[in-house]
Amino acid sequence: MALIALAADKGSPGVTTAAVALAAVWPRRVLLAETDPAGGDLVYRSAAAHGGPLNPNVGMLSIAATARRGLVPDQLWDHVQPLSGGLEVLVGLGIAEQAAGLAGLWPTLGHAFASLADSPNAPADVIADCGRISGDTPAVELFPHASLVLLISRTEPEAIARVRDRAAALSTKLHGGPRGAASLATPVVGVVLVADPNTAGKVSGQVNDMLVHAQTGARVVGTIADDPAGADQLAGRRRGRLDKSLLIRSARKVTADLYQQYGAAWAVSAQAQQAHQAQQAHQAQQANPGQQAPQGQQAHQAQQAYQGQHAPQNHQPHQPQPQPHQPHQGQTNGQAGAGR
Repeated sequence: MALIALAADKGSPGVTTAAVALAAVWPRRVLLAETDPAGGDLVYRSAAAHGGPLNPNVGMLSIAATARRGLVPDQLWDHVQPLSGGLEVLVGLGIAEQAAGLAGLWPTLGHAFASLADSPNAPADVIADCGRISGDTPAVELFPHASLVLLISRTEPEAIARVRDRAAALSTKLHGGPRGAASLATPVVGVVLVADPNTAGKVSGQVNDMLVHAQTGARVVGTIADDPAGADQLAGRRRGRLDKSLLIRSARKVTADLYQQYGAAWAVSAQAQQAHQAQQAHQAQQANPGQQAPQGQQAHQAQQAYQGQHAPQNHQPHQPQPQPHQPHQGQTNGQAGAGR
């Protein structure tokens, strides 16, 4: 399973821009989910595949009613819209007040996002744009289901101080306390710096040393180029060869490094979870043949029921992403959405 959650502590460091850039070059099929409780940006900035605007009522808003009746991963595709460049997105809420409709559902969404990679019909990783977070932000309830939580930060001293403190707070919340570099726990808390490419290597090393010394439980996992021109192309505000931009080139490097470091572990984790659920179901059936199935088996039965109601061809329009490390064709022309 692979749910990658992106967030920031304060300000506008470019979480949505980073999320779209990483999704555009992700080496597997990927679903970009706008899970910021304050509302999403893509519906205002991006065109749908049919050339018109995205439907603001299909996405996080429409999934709220579905999730209250139970949610299996494949149902996520019923609420997804493709951008003009081909990237599949779960459009965010329109305004913060709509987040009340998702109260209590964030763990359900987190489990569905994390389990989508194991779908037998339409598997995909999920990159979730969680926006700015604080201690009471409900999107934090997605994090226990994530394989990786990425904090996006710029390199000004005050931004670095905030990301250090936020990383330590998340480690305490998710892992029970701060940890040193030798005892990193799951989900891994990583930091992605938005930095000048000329100084990115030096700055990332310094920040990583600070995170380790402070026992935050986090490490720098990469840098995204501070590339205003590339960000404008990604947002559709400027034309040009997006695939040649510093933004996309740096996003390719981050995704390649992440998959090299964590991809094998994600695959093993998914296999181990499937084996554990199968073993639980088998033991429960032997011990109590007439008893209600455990949660893992119930989820499997719900998945089967959903598949029976939705023929496989309903998922065929969701085409795989381009080959690894190639931005979507529409995005190279500035068609993809970006944001904060």
